[in-house]
Amino acid sequence: MAALKEIKARIASVNNTLKITSAMKMVASAKLHRVQAAAEALSEYEKRLSGIASALCEPGSDEKRRVSPLALPHRKMQRVAVVAFASDSSLCGGFNNNAVRALSAAVEELRREGFARITLYPVGEKMVQAVTKAGYEANLAYRDLSGKPDYAQVARLADELMAAYLKEDIDRVCVVYNHFHSMGHQAPRQELYLPMSFGRSEERSEQAADDYICEPEAERLSEELLPYELRTKLYEILLDHSTSEHAARMVAMQTATDNAQELLEELSLTYNKRRQQAITDELADITQAD
Repeated sequence: MAALKEIKARIASVNNTLKITSAMKMVASAKLHRVQAAAEALSEYEKRLSGIASALCEPGSDEKRRVSPLALPHRKMQRVAVVAFASDSSLCGGFNNNAVRALSAAVEELRREGFARITLYPVGEKMVQAVTKAGYEANLAYRDLSGKPDYAQVARLADELMAAYLKEDIDRVCVVYNHFHSMGHQAPRQELYLPMSFGRSEERSEQAADDYICEPEAERLSEELLPYELRTKLYEILLDHSTSEHAARMVAMQTATDNAQELLEELSLTYNKRRQQAITDELADITQAD
């Protein structure tokens, strides 16, 4: 009977776990659909915006346009800032471990390039913990961005990075995050943020620069548009990261739910067999007693 009680207690425990993982899966699914819709809409907007910004930075057919300082690389390679994204909580499979490994690889690569000072901007508590444990120099002012994506806070971070780059306090800015490919595939990605790169605008027409008539002049327009493009790009990356996190957590909770269901079936079968055996033994004892 003691064994039956133990199995019954374990069945109750697995049932409770099953309810929790099922609920977490539904919560992650709801958050995923909301964030994914926003990310997809912003991605298309940012792509078009990047095409316009790229056109403003390229020489036109009838004028020589001054390239923005935000698009010019620095001659020296001494200080670099890395914005690294992870989640605030666990239970999302290998999502955070992949992000931390990608950050470590990025830091090693930057050191090989000759950067003497690397400052990290960790976003998400799991990244903050990893950065603190590794002993990196870090700015923790934006650690809360991961849980609640907010454009105003992202804009402040982007403005801070742009100001430091223009003052030449930093010579390069990189971003490390998990990119959403599909529900089952979120891959770490490292992107150059500053100086500005327009490599993600391959789909725009090669003649895009000739399709725009600028009013006011292109140089003045770029002074307002390029910082806005950088703020939008960083916000898009944050939404992409958030989409990847919810997808990873949804898949992890679905896997946990399936495993709990399978274990529950095995325990129920074992319990029924033991119970039947116990009844058979009792009947045998009664028969022998008679």
